[in-house]
Amino acid sequence: MARISRALVSVSDKSGIVDLCSFLTEMGVQILSTGGTMRALKEAGIPVTAVDEYTGFPEMMDGRVKTLHPKIHGGLLALRDNAEHMAQAEANSVEMIDMVVVNLYPFEETIAQEGVALEEAVEQIDIGGPSMVRSASKNFRDVTIVPDPSFYGRVIEELRANNGETTLQTRKELALAAFEMTCRYDAAISSYLRAQFTEAAGFPTVLAPKLRKIADLRYGENPHQSAALYQDLGANEPGVAGAVQLHGKELSFNNYLDLTAALESARDFEEPTAIIVKHLNPCGAASAETLAQAFEDAYTADPVSAYGSVLGFNRTVDAETAREIFNSDWLEEVIKPRFYAESGLTDLTIIGAFVEAIIAPGYDHDALEILKSKSKNMRIMLLKDFAPASRAQDLDMRAIPGGMLVQERDYSAVLPADWQIVTEAKPTDEQMRSLVFADRIAKHVKSNAIVLVQGTTLVGCGAGQMSRVDSSIIAARKAGDRAEGAVLASDAMFPARDGLDAVASTGCSAIIQPGGSRRDDEVIEAANEHGIPMVMTGMRHFWH
Repeated sequence: MARISRALVSVSDKSGIVDLCSFLTEMGVQILSTGGTMRALKEAGIPVTAVDEYTGFPEMMDGRVKTLHPKIHGGLLALRDNAEHMAQAEANSVEMIDMVVVNLYPFEETIAQEGVALEEAVEQIDIGGPSMVRSASKNFRDVTIVPDPSFYGRVIEELRANNGETTLQTRKELALAAFEMTCRYDAAISSYLRAQFTEAAGFPTVLAPKLRKIADLRYGENPHQSAALYQDLGANEPGVAGAVQLHGKELSFNNYLDLTAALESARDFEEPTAIIVKHLNPCGAASAETLAQAFEDAYTADPVSAYGSVLGFNRTVDAETAREIFNSDWLEEVIKPRFYAESGLTDLTIIGAFVEAIIAPGYDHDALEILKSKSKNMRIMLLKDFAPASRAQDLDMRAIPGGMLVQERDYSAVLPADWQIVTEAKPTDEQMRSLVFADRIAKHVKSNAIVLVQGTTLVGCGAGQMSRVDSSIIAARKAGDRAEGAVLASDAMFPARDGLDAVASTGCSAIIQPGGSRRDDEVIEAANEHGIPMVMTGMRHFWH
């Protein structure tokens, strides 16, 4: 590539543009510009040639037409080593443009404003900018595209080191970044206009999520898999990808998954609630009057599985709660005696109080200092925007080889007023409260899911089994003596009475399930035979 002699500069974000153009001018580069960028450069004393002066064609239609001209795009697209291209350029007075410094109208920022009108948003759809970016990027062999202020320092350094030239590798990398920028920009426009122009609900014909890599991870689910974290720039909520890490070593691929599971579970409850997640499933969960009590109840559910767990809280973590986390003395003096006494499972070995990560909407100053002192590695995540109502508008997207499955997110629930009590025995008010808790927890357990709950504390969980009967056996084994009198929730129907007989054998006192089996009558008859009240919600909560 020859030394850069001419650059076209037109930016919405003017950060650093004066410094860059001052350097280009010192290097003898002619600056072409328009509108507000040109005014900013002139005010800084930088010589600028107006684009309309350069093209001989006036800017018109309120600035909608200014750079869409053959002298601009010919100067960008001409192949310098193609004799025919260069002859045509000379015949038509097209001079070469060697660098384009362009970032686009702030469309995304505009539509993020509350109450913005369609007409205002449309005016922020950049036409000339993306056109120049694409032309320059296509001709990366000869033209340097600079699509973001973050690249200015690198470009200056390279021009200074190479006598006013950029390297081919740099031009390739900048062209790729530029096409990624226009891809994201077009995705934002299409998503916005679809919402504006389409009245009927439905999924887009072409789904273009706006994902930006924000971190390389040490590895994926296993050490032999590489991995990275991407943030969805179009999401209605920050989620775990937008959480702030306050302490601890870097997060792993599995940490992000478990933190998301903890977040989704914790924010489903109104009362102070603690969730303990292991391998995406809640092994402990409880609501109580205080967060510290909720955490104690949750940890007592299954302290064996809680080793190496991830915690989710729906309240600001206070000092009392913080003292319990990662606390071996508390485990020995409080949790072990209580667990063995309540469950009767005295043969189980409880290893220790190791916690991988925590997520919460806040931390008291004292609580944060306590947590930091307990472990230099424990990841402490802050997500202030913990449960925005707008999150329900986001899509649940799951990749499969060759494609993507997309669905609405499962934030629905059937309230007790709409439940059907289908048995002769009726649940008590206390059982109804426990059934609400159990139904919400079952939604966050991998299918087939069976959970046992005492009060508002999870005491037994059977997750991810191929048979609902097997899940019932596991839940009862986890609960031990606590299964007797607990309420039971199933995430889906019982296909036949054998499943109901299995859950009845746990000793449960009431059952909640969606219903919907062709053999519901058999299942209801079985519940009546066992004398167990059962309610049906009509809403399944599979989680695969």
